[in-house]
Amino acid sequence: MKKILTATATMALLAGAAQADEIKLGVLLGFTGPAESLAGHMADGAEAAFDEVTQSGLLLGGMSVSSVRADTSCVDASVATAAAERLITGDGVSGIVGALCSTSTTAAFQNVARANGMVMISPASTSPALSTIEDDGLFFRTAPSDARQGVVMAEVLLEQGINSVAVTYTNNDYGKGLADSFQTAYEERGGTVTINAAHEDGKADYSAEVASLAAAGGDRLVVAGYIDQGGPGIIRAALDTGAFDTFHLPDGMIGDSLQERFGDEIEGSTGQVPGTDSPGAAMMEEVGAKYDFQGTAPFAPESYDAAALIMLAMQATGSTDPMVYKDAVMDVANAPGEMIYPGELAKALQILADGGDVDYQGGSAVELIGGGESAGNYRQIEVIDGVITTVQYR
Repeated sequence: MKKILTATATMALLAGAAQADEIKLGVLLGFTGPAESLAGHMADGAEAAFDEVTQSGLLLGGMSVSSVRADTSCVDASVATAAAERLITGDGVSGIVGALCSTSTTAAFQNVARANGMVMISPASTSPALSTIEDDGLFFRTAPSDARQGVVMAEVLLEQGINSVAVTYTNNDYGKGLADSFQTAYEERGGTVTINAAHEDGKADYSAEVASLAAAGGDRLVVAGYIDQGGPGIIRAALDTGAFDTFHLPDGMIGDSLQERFGDEIEGSTGQVPGTDSPGAAMMEEVGAKYDFQGTAPFAPESYDAAALIMLAMQATGSTDPMVYKDAVMDVANAPGEMIYPGELAKALQILADGGDVDYQGGSAVELIGGGESAGNYRQIEVIDGVITTVQYR
């Protein structure tokens, strides 16, 4: 059984929790910086869950939930640290959805959240290093580790007959971790990585980097970068020089702005981003339509799910104290219990208030393993007629 409290104990705690009328939850994302085009839909996803729960009137005896946004910049650890500090000590949040970029998540959690006993659930930070971070049971993520993504990348490329690739990665925790994970998986399966080289974001000209990649050769160029920073610069330089005409693009490179920039110039390029064809994915589209955002945008379902898990864990324990409800996050995310999808948070809250169990599936088919890791599902894409098109789920 995964019940945290008896119904009587739950109601006693609810009475104490309900002394306050409002719960503040932080949305800590890179609203500026190399992934800013992803952050808007992600924040909207989290805030849709906040509103859904507030409108239900069922959380901890009728408490409302408000959002406090904070910007990490995605590139500056000191900015991420300061943003987390403000959320926790200034705004008094009871949990944090975030961060987006792995470097920001690491800085915010290690420097501020852990020391203050604050739960953070990242919907997008995928660095393998976060799997082993010392977290006192306070850190979770609804996006899978790049240890898993590296394997998926290798399988996609080899299945397409791409047996040699050049790799360039953004020079940070995310890029390095993904590039290394991919190279290991690809070479173990018989592929050849001709070069695995870092690039710095923010440069106006990437011709030197592309010249080195072209000299090494390869059937395709893997660009483990950011959609609003160096990644598109690498692609543009490769296209302009004729070095490469197709690319493999992991999650940090997938989004509407990529399609708008390049269209059919990158026809036949491939990639993957966390995603699922589960029942919750279709229901997430409906949530997005209701709240006027793209429900299936990269990491938007994972953001809704991160927010939902925080609030359901609060309900399961009858507490807004992160040091208390952290112990229920894994329980509400996994079996046994009634499956819960986007738009069904009121149903979940009532089940928990009645002493029952829920198995939260959400928009991303959530399953937490190990120390709060997402098991991981991926949407494989290909650029067809200039449009990012889903071709398979893994």
